[in-house]
Amino acid sequence: MKSAHRHAFGRLLCAGAVATIVLGSGRAHAALPRGNAVQQWNKIAEDTVVGSGAFQNEGLIYMAYVSAATYDAVVGIEGGFGCYATTFDPPPGASVDAAVIEAAYRTLVHYFPAQASALDAFHAEALAVIPDGVAKDDGKAIGIAAAEGIIARRTGDGRMTPIGVTSSFAIKSSGPGVWRLTPSFAPAQTPWVGSVRPFILKRASQFQPKPPRSLRSRKWVDQFDEIKMFGSAAGSVRTPDQTAAARFWTANVIRQYNRVARDISTARGLGVLETARLTAMVNVIGADAQIAVMNAKYHFLFWRPVTAIDPSAVTADGLGPVPGFEDRNTATVEEINWRPLVATPNHPEYPAAHGSLTSAMVEVFEDFLGTERINLDIHGFDAGGVAGNLDAVRHFETGEQLRDEIVNARLWAGLHYRLSSEAGVELGRKVAHFDLRHGFNVK
Repeated sequence: MKSAHRHAFGRLLCAGAVATIVLGSGRAHAALPRGNAVQQWNKIAEDTVVGSGAFQNEGLIYMAYVSAATYDAVVGIEGGFGCYATTFDPPPGASVDAAVIEAAYRTLVHYFPAQASALDAFHAEALAVIPDGVAKDDGKAIGIAAAEGIIARRTGDGRMTPIGVTSSFAIKSSGPGVWRLTPSFAPAQTPWVGSVRPFILKRASQFQPKPPRSLRSRKWVDQFDEIKMFGSAAGSVRTPDQTAAARFWTANVIRQYNRVARDISTARGLGVLETARLTAMVNVIGADAQIAVMNAKYHFLFWRPVTAIDPSAVTADGLGPVPGFEDRNTATVEEINWRPLVATPNHPEYPAAHGSLTSAMVEVFEDFLGTERINLDIHGFDAGGVAGNLDAVRHFETGEQLRDEIVNARLWAGLHYRLSSEAGVELGRKVAHFDLRHGFNVK
């Protein structure tokens, strides 16, 4: 094996040397998820990452590690595309499934040692169904090398531990429009994500959007009034379906979009190579989109609707006076006790993270499916079900329908001004377009 000196998932054949590593296999039992080996370990990775308590933006970074390792392992044997971190000259007949298992398992155990017991059981059960022999051993060796290649490449990339840790960030002088902690007063969520080295982008700020609109502008007044009317927890003009859509998009995006990838794989009968490529697109591009959006959020430090509409929502947060500021625009009318439908996340408002990620996923699915008419069912949160469920389903004929809904849904939730979600959508589109062209050789 050797390190690849490029960001490349494109149509290039991997080349290099491979060593055989023979591992003893345990016989613990685990209920493996359904699907091919990539689908199975994508679901195991999803459960591991989400189960760790990782915030969604940092969780996508971990998902990208696993997906990239799995992708390198598959491409290292089957060829057809370029590797990300490690290249191979595979021996004939190496087991692709064994390579997938080892790549995913070794990567997950490295980053989540506390979950080793559960991962060990999955690992043993998955390997047990592959006949022993040279093919299995060769596949395992490639998978181990793929995992080690990702770990080495991403060492020192800016990821911080433990899971969910906050970090310092440059603050602005307090005043109207400047971010204040929301009523929950939780510490700032993972500012460090915006400084993580991207996977394919040249830098996190590569597509930084223009600043938010001036508080003196008509556009500000319009978006202030709109979210005040539609995003309130009480007395809103939302329809029941709009409320359901707002709740729907509170689901964990790691689960939502990785499930879409697995569903596409099942519906189209994809093999491990195309499944590995799709899951790599989802998670690597998703991680870059979230790195970019967090970088922008902590650069602009724009205030959330709850603290703009109700300055008294701010108490002692250490970032300015109590109560907070009014916008000093006579065309807006603040409202004491205004609260959003959905609890406000503890990171700055502009641009919208959901807009960025969902827009990036639209680019991925349109490219992979070869059409703007993506015709996808997406699972999300059903407010009538248990916490964390994905029981609700919404159908999207086109990618633009999906983009439009995420802009509206975050407005109806009371979390993002329309222009912030639109800025997020444009950011995600640009990130995905760049990553697809420069990482996956998509024109």
